[in-house]
Amino acid sequence: MPAVERMTITMPAEMAETLRQTVAGGEYASTSEVVREALRDWSRSRDTERRDLEALRDAVRAGLDSGPGLPADQVFAELRARYTAKS
Repeated sequence: MPAVERMTITMPAEMAETLRQTVAGGEYASTSEVVREALRDWSRSRDTERRDLEALRDAVRAGLDSGPGLPADQVFAELRARYTAKS
């Protein structure tokens, strides 16, 4: 079993009461269990956000590395001309 470290945390009274009620209701064995699960969820969420941000940065880099862009007005003008020619 990994080493366990005891910590003291401070939270608003409403949160503390929610923790106590959750344990009293039988959903968890202890307030520590609730906090550990909340921290695991928070950690997974942070990991997901970091991966998403890195994917976005990679996409921006790929776009920048793909060469010069074209002004939107020029692209739309070319599309209009192409579709007008087909009519």
